[in-house]
Amino acid sequence: MSTTTRRALLAAGTALPMFAIRTRPASAAEFSYKYANNSPVTHPLSIRTTEAAARIREKTGGRVDIQVFPNNQLGSDTDMLSQLRSGAIEFFTLSGLILSTLVPVASINGVGFAFKDYGQVWPAMDGALGAHVRAEIAKRGLYAFAKQYDNGYRQITSSTKPIKGPEDLNGFKIRVPPSPLWTSMFKAFGAAPASINFSETYSALQTRIVDGQENPLAIIDAAKLYEVQKYLTVTNHMWDGFWFLANRKAFEAMPADLRGIVEGEFNASAITQREDIFKLNTSLRSALEGKGLQFLDSDASLFRAALKKAGFYAEWKEKFGAEAWKTLEDAVGGLS
Repeated sequence: MSTTTRRALLAAGTALPMFAIRTRPASAAEFSYKYANNSPVTHPLSIRTTEAAARIREKTGGRVDIQVFPNNQLGSDTDMLSQLRSGAIEFFTLSGLILSTLVPVASINGVGFAFKDYGQVWPAMDGALGAHVRAEIAKRGLYAFAKQYDNGYRQITSSTKPIKGPEDLNGFKIRVPPSPLWTSMFKAFGAAPASINFSETYSALQTRIVDGQENPLAIIDAAKLYEVQKYLTVTNHMWDGFWFLANRKAFEAMPADLRGIVEGEFNASAITQREDIFKLNTSLRSALEGKGLQFLDSDASLFRAALKKAGFYAEWKEKFGAEAWKTLEDAVGGLS
């Protein structure tokens, strides 16, 4: 697909929600706020948060009007995090691994090969581990809603060679989000990670700045990364979720009853979106294979052993601190 055609399609795809979401003028609302994300319009995160915004308008009688800006319309992840902190936008969903540039412990859910399955993920993130991270987020002038949205388990793709085991990552040029944990993990495998914002990932793969990337299946599909990648290895190397973040000052400017409606509706949509991602992951393999991606399965124990040998777990236990690491291991078992 040519760059011009792709840009035209993206422009067409992102224009629709602006008209579909906006149903009343800003002047009609007491609180006219902006919510931004980095997910394509067709991703369950964008769909379910758009539905939540509509319910909020209805349940508040139009007093709260939240415009939804998906697909990096307001900038890169790091740009939008800065805007959230300054109050230029009021709500933003962000991976904890990228939020860690501001709140270091927010990346703890992404420790390589920590969560074996969702039976460990949600009790931890809805429970003690999530509460620990939310408390740290609050110290930075932000407010994290109680329920995370699911970004899913992450898989590795490549345009040059299949990644069959940890040894195949040696020297491999891979795009990672701007997060120290990601960079650290892939360096432990001997790879050459490059921190690139998601909005620039497709072009980085297309122009061979990097040979591979890693993302959940739903993102790989929605962002059409199969157009510029050949192989996909099912590694489940990290579980990743989206924190629904609010600028604390803007959020607390609303009366308590309106805050309750806003958080309640976005939390409810988070639960529905989790179900969407789970269903997607059961069907996307065959869909992506049909679009040309060659799938390989992998042995997680080999990757975990390589990380332990490289000192990855010991390094991050020290960085996160004993309390946070114990809370993680209480949920997933011993790592270090």
